Amino acid sequence: MTSTPGSGGPTAVPTPRLSDRPDDRPDDRPDGRPAPRPRLRRRFSRAERLVHRTTAALMLLCVVTAACLYVPQLAELVGRRYLVVTLHEWSGLLLPAPFLAGLASPSFRADLRRLNRFAPYDKQWLRAVRRRDFRPESRPAGKFNAGQKVYASWLAGAVLVMLATGLMMWFTWLTPLVWRTSATFVHDWLSLAVGLVLVGHIAMALADPGARRGMRTGSVERPWAEREHPLWKEEEK
Repeated sequence: MTSTPGSGGPTAVPTPRLSDRPDDRPDDRPDGRPAPRPRLRRRFSRAERLVHRTTAALMLLCVVTAACLYVPQLAELVGRRYLVVTLHEWSGLLLPAPFLAGLASPSFRADLRRLNRFAPYDKQWLRAVRRRDFRPESRPAGKFNAGQKVYASWLAGAVLVMLATGLMMWFTWLTPLVWRTSATFVHDWLSLAVGLVLVGHIAMALADPGARRGMRTGSVERPWAEREHPLWKEEEK
């Protein structure tokens, strides 16, 4: 993430930093354009971005088909209930597949370990959110802040519960009636909660161009990383 100095020999010359290279200084640009801002590469690998996009597509299909099944106006507008039910069942069944495929990626597994660990500064981040303290110094974060860790954990648990209750509703001959009734209740209300949380997730992403750029391209600007995730560099060390 930073330029590597040259060897320590008596005749070696250190490699110039990105900001010291002539072709990155605004005055040396032939067209007078400002110099590019230094970037942190590989916030997310290609495998991680593919897992995120595939999961998002399956989740969106689940939510849209669920809305078409439960909202009468949408059901009348779309019709084809059997097709909608089939799409909803299979998109829900396949929802864990991108996650399981992503386990083959070392970078994906490394980020899972980061998401599963709460550090002392994560508690400080949550306290700042509760106090509505928006100062960057009050919200220390590594590669993932505490809010992202809570969201990832909650969504993973919700998907497992939705999958289990959905299977009870799908394969009716496997479970007694009282189980299916309870599963339907949990599935319906949890799906509403998942939909609301996803709306909040999308709204926060739309409000943060830096985060969207990181997920879209895999790299982020250094000022954004230092402001939003100041402990990221130390965490990698």
